[in-house]
Amino acid sequence: MPSDPPQPIDRRAFVKSAVAIGGASALSACLDAEANADAESGPEFPRGPADLATLPERQHAWNEFLVTDANGDTVLPRHQVLLSLSYTGSVPPTTDERETVENAFSTVERAFERGTGGEAGTTFNDGLLFMLGYAPRYFARFDALLPDDLDLPTPTAVLDELDEPTDRADSADALLTLNSDYGSIPLAIEEALFGDLESLNGVEMDATLGDVFSVVDRRTGVVGRGLPAEKLDHDGINDDAPLSMGYKSGYQDTNPAEDRVTIQEEPFAGGTTQLSSRLGIDLDAWYDLDADARVAQMFSTAHTTEEVGETGENLGGRSGVTEEMAEDLETEADDHGRVGHAQKVSRARDDDFDPQILRRSEGVGTAPDHDAGMNFNSIQRGMESFVEARKAMDDLRGADAHHSGIVDFLDVERRATYLIPPRSLRALPSPRPDRE
Repeated sequence: MPSDPPQPIDRRAFVKSAVAIGGASALSACLDAEANADAESGPEFPRGPADLATLPERQHAWNEFLVTDANGDTVLPRHQVLLSLSYTGSVPPTTDERETVENAFSTVERAFERGTGGEAGTTFNDGLLFMLGYAPRYFARFDALLPDDLDLPTPTAVLDELDEPTDRADSADALLTLNSDYGSIPLAIEEALFGDLESLNGVEMDATLGDVFSVVDRRTGVVGRGLPAEKLDHDGINDDAPLSMGYKSGYQDTNPAEDRVTIQEEPFAGGTTQLSSRLGIDLDAWYDLDADARVAQMFSTAHTTEEVGETGENLGGRSGVTEEMAEDLETEADDHGRVGHAQKVSRARDDDFDPQILRRSEGVGTAPDHDAGMNFNSIQRGMESFVEARKAMDDLRGADAHHSGIVDFLDVERRATYLIPPRSLRALPSPRPDRE
């Protein structure tokens, strides 16, 4: 089975380019670059379980199947493909259409193990982690309404509440999020679901999605040590940086437990909500700041470059942000001339000072109108948790905007909201599914 082989920089760069391009030719080239066999001859990767009932009911239950670093932090897979989908099937969906969708994703789960397969101590993800979410626009087709206690506003409503341009709302019906350390895996799945690939990792496809979904947008990204510097032509990015702004994310104290972001009430108990954003980043302005200023604005006014390290590695498994750091931001701004992003966002934590949104997929890429682009996908029990965190980013924004965290280096290009139902309801759910 594949392991984490030494990868020369040029080969890693080639794989990133192939994933970004997509298509059958890119898949073939990616498989060659990753030294895997032809997609039809597998299995070249570990397969999923014979009994799919052993998989978690939560689509977003990833922690057990993610690589964990030496500090105990979970590490997101290197390659990301986001497919925005338009629903083209019947209203309401037929039994045959629901069976088609479920059979397609069951085949994917049989073909590739879930992330690391739950193997403790592994340093590389040989499998796949994915989620399928549905937008309010999809559910609006039905006569019934979503439950009143489900916090899933439209992307337009979220943008309006955040005073962001409402014309940046996505209009997709669904979003398929694919993540793996091997670029060929999401490419193969994309081709099998919407192209001409007849098998995945040696498993014959039982169904495809072309009769019920069409792809209306495709976004890719990379995350991980050294990948942003390879992906982007920018001298400011540290060669070891895992993200384009230089520092790691996802410390143990900045990501909540999966239970905290899971919907508890029926009919979608076991699901979650997803906020998907495409951001543009002004790297030129960010790296015009000196290292001390970047540390203060990313973390807090109490953090130092020595404490953080060049990419955040010196912090270990915890960000070092405390309740005290967030208590009097006005005084901190007056004393230091700036405040930190993590310092501000911590104001949106709950009464126990636990965060309420969980990163599930973030990827760096190029953006035509910006120095860099970023796909940021968070999950939370309800969308108000994201709104609270995003509003906290605006604290103390003033005339000298570049002294208030990182918000003024980011430009929202697109936002979308989705319900991630539990696996048993992922195949074209109705707003009021009968789970009996």
